[in-house]
Amino acid sequence: MAQDRSFKEYVADRFYNELYGSVSNWLEQNCQNLDVSSRLVHTIDRAELSDINVKCVYVENLPGMKIAFDVILEAEFEISETDRHTDRYDDKTQWFKISCSGDLANSLDDFSISSIEPYDSRRKYCNPMSDSLVPLIRSDQLEDVARDFLERNYKEALSRPMFVDPGILAQRMGLSIQMKSASADCSTFGQIFFADCDAEYYDKSDSSFKRTHVNKGTIFVDPESFFLRNVGSVNNTIVHECVHWDKHRKAFELERLYNENAAQIKCQVVGGIKDGKTRTATDWMEWQANALAPRIQMPYRQAKIKAAELIRKYKNILRTDELVDIIQPVIDEMATFFCVSRLAAKIRMADLGYEEALGAFTYIDGHYVKPHAFKRDALKRNQTFSIGERDALVESTVNQDLREKIQSGRYIFADSHFCINHPKYIEYDEDGTAGLTDYARHHADECCLVFDLTIQKSSNSYGKQYFTECVLYRDSTSDIVFEAHYNTSPENDTVDGRAKMLQAYAKELSDVLQNLPGSFSGALTALMKWRGKTVEALAEACSLDPKTISRMRNNEEYETTIETIVAICIALQLPPVISQALISRSAYSLGSGPKFMTYHFLLEACYTKTIFECNDILRGVNLAPLTKEK
Repeated sequence: MAQDRSFKEYVADRFYNELYGSVSNWLEQNCQNLDVSSRLVHTIDRAELSDINVKCVYVENLPGMKIAFDVILEAEFEISETDRHTDRYDDKTQWFKISCSGDLANSLDDFSISSIEPYDSRRKYCNPMSDSLVPLIRSDQLEDVARDFLERNYKEALSRPMFVDPGILAQRMGLSIQMKSASADCSTFGQIFFADCDAEYYDKSDSSFKRTHVNKGTIFVDPESFFLRNVGSVNNTIVHECVHWDKHRKAFELERLYNENAAQIKCQVVGGIKDGKTRTATDWMEWQANALAPRIQMPYRQAKIKAAELIRKYKNILRTDELVDIIQPVIDEMATFFCVSRLAAKIRMADLGYEEALGAFTYIDGHYVKPHAFKRDALKRNQTFSIGERDALVESTVNQDLREKIQSGRYIFADSHFCINHPKYIEYDEDGTAGLTDYARHHADECCLVFDLTIQKSSNSYGKQYFTECVLYRDSTSDIVFEAHYNTSPENDTVDGRAKMLQAYAKELSDVLQNLPGSFSGALTALMKWRGKTVEALAEACSLDPKTISRMRNNEEYETTIETIVAICIALQLPPVISQALISRSAYSLGSGPKFMTYHFLLEACYTKTIFECNDILRGVNLAPLTKEK
């Protein structure tokens, strides 16, 4: 379809006489009831139509090739009043709604008008269509539309999870499939014919185009696509063409009303939609076919059931409760079960609410990036936490905001992420290479900066538009080249705020350590002051006698126990590095064995808990409490 066709213009041109006659008759019969005011004509004796101007046409999609449509037009007419002395005239306009219907299979030769009335306001339509006769489908209606499609064509797929066989689907819809190339460069993966015609196909055996007769309802699928892509993508192509047949025959018939030689729709893309706000009828048809095909192949409820089953399976096999750790085998088995591509399964998993899928199967700079997870809606579909080394270098050079963040030392580039430089998020292997901790991979939105992705180049329009739909899919075989750009956004401001707090806290700890006295008593006194604890308050917090605390502060030789020192560290909520420094200044140390391993655990993982909670942990492993609770 070379250009958008206007149903309004077609109706206004072809049925002008019928519409004119309908309004003229109505004015003749209802002239005395016209709701118009005039300073010249007081009593309307006659109303004569001068012209009509069609303003818009609202179309209702009916079964088969039938449509109903309301023509909204402005009528120009003359009202007049005749009395014994003179005739008075006035020119008026009024809008009318004329309800019509017709069958596109008959080229609207059966056009009929069912009613006419003054136009008041637009009524609601159950199945509205655009002026190009493309169904109007919102994003939040896609699941229902896909379900309706299956109800009519493949009902058993709604009863349980199963493979929707595209060959059987096409057969049930009265369509036939032929493995023929519609292009020499494999840029056209699918093509459907809406009318009998002679069509060209590319014969790879002798590298030439040939002509053959094709019946309407024929789908061409490029046989090379089995090798260039995979079986799952070929299945998607066939279902994609079936959607065109089901949803877009009326748009095609409108094209034929303008151009009787039209016969086909070529699908050069199997995903995506044009950038920008202006989209043609063909763009919308492609978007609908792209969006509906995977929902038909993986119906929402049935895909949800299968995904839950596979998640339980792999959590048990891999002994983990973290979805990010099992998302990749789940996606692959979903793709195998439903016979779809890995990309389709990945995007569908995200549609089902498993947003961990968006961080799976990512390749950057030719290297695999470990799966990462983040809060729902942390990213838009054109955003990412993962960027390549080249983009990291360029952006950190040209973007002043990002450069200042990196120069501050708050961030480090690791595992293709700009991550907060803190042990909670960054770890080092035995070679000294920095990487994300498991916590960071599971909470990327907490510690990693967000970048906008744009497509820099692609070898074909198929790839460019397809990956626009989900740019997070960057696999090792893709020829799509992306550019990442730092985004000054509220999300990045939040991450940077956290980084600044951690940096300030790290500096504070460094200052505390640097100024900590070398003696135990002096260090204890300094740390109590840092934490704002009096002798009485500390004694209460660690369940000790205040005299014990005073003696430890004032007498370097005072004999105590490692348990008492550990209790004081917990009561002061000292970070591990500070508690280690305090213990090292005492005459005691943490030895080996189960008891001391437990003390290490309390000091490193539970130092924000109360002494009573820590004592409960010790009792739970049959160890004595650190202090006698009052």
